[in-house]
Amino acid sequence: MKLTQFNFVTVALVFSLISSAFAQEDPTLFLNRANAKIAKAMAFKTSWDGPTSGPRIAAQKKSIILIASNLKNNSVLRVANGVKEAAAVAGWDVFVIDCWGVNSKHAEAFSRALALKPNGIVLAGIDANEQPKEMNAAHAQSVPVVGWHASTRIGPSDGLFTNVTADPKEEATIATLLGVVNSNGKAGVVVFTDPNSLYAQSKSNEVVAVVKQCRSCTLLSVEALPATTTADKMPALLTALAQRFGKKWTHIIGVNDNYLDLLATPAAAAIIASNKIEALSAGEGSESAYQRIRSKTVQLATVPEPFSLQGWQIVDELNRSFSGEQASAYTTPVYLVTEQNIAFHGGQLNTFEPNNGYRGEYKKIWGK
Repeated sequence: MKLTQFNFVTVALVFSLISSAFAQEDPTLFLNRANAKIAKAMAFKTSWDGPTSGPRIAAQKKSIILIASNLKNNSVLRVANGVKEAAAVAGWDVFVIDCWGVNSKHAEAFSRALALKPNGIVLAGIDANEQPKEMNAAHAQSVPVVGWHASTRIGPSDGLFTNVTADPKEEATIATLLGVVNSNGKAGVVVFTDPNSLYAQSKSNEVVAVVKQCRSCTLLSVEALPATTTADKMPALLTALAQRFGKKWTHIIGVNDNYLDLLATPAAAAIIASNKIEALSAGEGSESAYQRIRSKTVQLATVPEPFSLQGWQIVDELNRSFSGEQASAYTTPVYLVTEQNIAFHGGQLNTFEPNNGYRGEYKKIWGK
């Protein structure tokens, strides 16, 4: 799999096809913005840019229940582990309820959590809007709910004390722009998204919008594939897409790495290779994604999230709620991982682990 070097002159030319807002600018200003967009996404800062003040951890132990959409999902599992790690420092108890990827279990799990009378609840990968009755019950019991990917918006929203997430639109934008640059402005894109997730759909909608802004690119298809889609279904789908679009098809953009996991089987990978398709992800940053990028197999890039850091932030946000303070609404800037920068920020361990000292910073805030 080839990886186009990021020549900023080339980037500028491609970006002129992408954004009407950019195209209306002075060419020099446009070039500066185009250069900055790519460079910033690939060079994550090593200095802490999150909160530096907040309430100390109270002496009274707190009980937290984390409701996980599916602990078999790498991102959900790592966030849960981050919450446990941070809660141990705070001296809190954490109980996890796994919904096993079954949406119908969300309401039941939420009701079980409330029956245990916790001090706080975390919704990990579960849309808060889908649980209006349970959210109202939590408010009535004065139980704060912090979300992770529980809304398409960042910060306080949809009844949540706050929603911890990267900006899904920014993730989708960066991934799509990379696909456009990689194709020299002639991308033919098939998008894989989850029809059951508003968060995933917000990403795929942004991918579509960016592709359509590129005058010489083509949006070929948006494939609605539930998160429960199995790898054995992919060869037939890929074959049908290849027959339908032929050489026009150059790129697959998945809303997360799970979809690219489905492409890594020998049969699916052979179809991708024979049709010279490049695949990249608009989010997550799974271990398998890092391995594929490093080995130049199937996957070109990913836009990872710092799961452990987000777990620590969730604990910090809950502590702010317990203390009657406002949420920090902190979010990490978007980060793009390719073969060129995979060795940095946890890449050796196949994860995004920002080298910005976040654990020490949160401990300072908490007085730990």
